[in-house]
Amino acid sequence: MRDGSRPDGGDVLVAYASKHGATAEIAEAVADALRARGLAVDLREAGAVRSVEPYRAVVVGSAVYLGRWRREALTLLRRHRRALAERDLWLFSSGPVGEGSVDLDDPKVARLLRPPKVVRLGEALGAHDHAVHGGAIDEGRCFLRRKMAEGIAPELRDRRDWGEIRAWAGQVADALTAARSG
Repeated sequence: MRDGSRPDGGDVLVAYASKHGATAEIAEAVADALRARGLAVDLREAGAVRSVEPYRAVVVGSAVYLGRWRREALTLLRRHRRALAERDLWLFSSGPVGEGSVDLDDPKVARLLRPPKVVRLGEALGAHDHAVHGGAIDEGRCFLRRKMAEGIAPELRDRRDWGEIRAWAGQVADALTAARSG
């Protein structure tokens, strides 16, 4: 297993859907922060998750493109709906890049970064939180990505705030360790 986790499941599953790798790196940072707090964590691509049964908590993250989560992450939430409703669940979206801060109080922006389908599903499953983390874009080999990156100043192409991501993961860890000792 590439992340060195136990094959029989840990305390927490961190699952992600990433098209170009930026969201996968966020998921890795979340998993590392949880491990640093003493939690056993399995890190998996959302499409590779066959069961959430071995876990007491699940974190699911997805890149957001044009106001939509990646299909693999949405499928994971839907396919494992019953089991997820019985576990602690946290969600995160990754995507905003470019100039200016993201105003999640603006309903149009919020709908793009927290897609309504995912919000409704998260609420139905009892998700504790749905965080939005900045995304990243590189030029890559894809023509469209090069064109998108051209319109964004190089210093604004990676909006991931690693301190914020680790702090959010710390809040998840706090909730889990409090539940464990309580």
